[in-house]
Amino acid sequence: MDAPAQRVDVPLCVDLDGTLVKSDTLHDALMVMLRHSPGSILKAFGWLRQGKAAFKRNVTSVVMLDAAHLPYNHALLQYLREEKARGRQIYLATAAEKALADRVAAHLGIFDGVLASDGKVNLAGKNKLAAFQQMFPDGFCYIGNALPDAKLLAACETPMVANPHGRLKVAMKRSGTVPVRVFEDKKPALKAFLKAIRIHQWAKNVLIFLPLLLAHQIRWNTVVGATVAFLSFSFCASATYIINDLLDLEVDRRHPRKRLRPFAAADLSVGAGFAIIASFLAISVLFAIALPYLCHAVPNFTSLPQPHKFLLWLAIYAAMTLSYSFRLKRMMLVDVIVLSMLYTVRIVVGSVSTGITVTTWLGAFSIFFFLSLAFAKRFAELENLRAREKDNAAGRGYRVSDLEQLRTFGAASGYAAVVVLALYLNSLTAQNLYPHITRLWLLIPIIILWVSRLWMVASRGDLDEDPVVYALEDRRSLILGGMMLIVILSAIIPL
Repeated sequence: MDAPAQRVDVPLCVDLDGTLVKSDTLHDALMVMLRHSPGSILKAFGWLRQGKAAFKRNVTSVVMLDAAHLPYNHALLQYLREEKARGRQIYLATAAEKALADRVAAHLGIFDGVLASDGKVNLAGKNKLAAFQQMFPDGFCYIGNALPDAKLLAACETPMVANPHGRLKVAMKRSGTVPVRVFEDKKPALKAFLKAIRIHQWAKNVLIFLPLLLAHQIRWNTVVGATVAFLSFSFCASATYIINDLLDLEVDRRHPRKRLRPFAAADLSVGAGFAIIASFLAISVLFAIALPYLCHAVPNFTSLPQPHKFLLWLAIYAAMTLSYSFRLKRMMLVDVIVLSMLYTVRIVVGSVSTGITVTTWLGAFSIFFFLSLAFAKRFAELENLRAREKDNAAGRGYRVSDLEQLRTFGAASGYAAVVVLALYLNSLTAQNLYPHITRLWLLIPIIILWVSRLWMVASRGDLDEDPVVYALEDRRSLILGGMMLIVILSAIIPL
């Protein structure tokens, strides 16, 4: 049942953070500041001593969020526009800094006034209530979302909430405050969490099993070692993906698809992101420490040459991904080289966690092959930019005019990987591993077909910006992968 129409003569006041905007704009600004001006974060600790209002003003002086791309609560925004059309006075009342609130009000064009923190007074809780009672002595209506709003909602004529916090619900129940309307605009927490940690990206960590598979040393201890390493790397990778998403909040909000990511869309808060990061990194390190002990518990265990070396490589991987997130991804060509190295590191980790030596052939093939995928990722991003008639990639070092050069680099890298494979098939190493080595030559046309098709799809603008996602979802890619597996098995098993 629809809520009854409200009195037009009662001013409607709406909160900003967590209400009109699904995120906390202060937290968003701190993430943007961390990315663009990390040195200012150190100054922020000093700003805190000046009080909340001064802290917000100082942060806003360094970072001004893009009001046009904030994650607005669309259900609430539609209601506010309907009320404005009825002739109702609407005020934006927020504890956020006034400079930001004014930008939001100017962008939306539906507010008759703005009440906000001014560098001296933090307009929250009792301060906001006092301002309302002074400005609206005949009564007001309020829309909030968090515990500090409880007293305002109890004092207003028609209380309403948007994406209300659990603690606010409890406080309202205790005070007998019943909201007239509830404006929900968030995805379920579990769905947002699973999307944020990107479980589908764990498929990349299957590369950890590659050394034991290609060396034909599938034993309990090698499988246990690789499995534990896989889990450790996967939790670490998910944590670094979230770090990357938090640092890219504002950039992602301008992207047609990335704006739907959980943190960009504010389906998960920045605080929740940090909690997930801390938990996942702790789990990852625990797996890394436990790896040699778990392997040792396996019957007929062959000890690892350097039992704790995996922990070192996990730290190297984390350092590389963090360097990529903070700086390297904005450096032209360096970014794709780092991306390809991150794939190769997974293969090295597979060697360290199982004690199986990685051949130079596998190392060379992986570097060229994954370099091609990295170039394809950048190419697809630029192709999407061209489709949107934009020239520069935000936060990247590329221009749309670089497309042809990237296509050349990427295709050449893919074919170089095929050449390495062909040379490997003529080596004594391969001949000693595969009884029917000549059958492996069928891999050459299959890989050429896949690499060529990848670049054809990319050139047509049909490639997902992540080639791994494309490979997992593309039916032809899965068929070619199955054919490769059959060829490899036929070279090992007599037919």
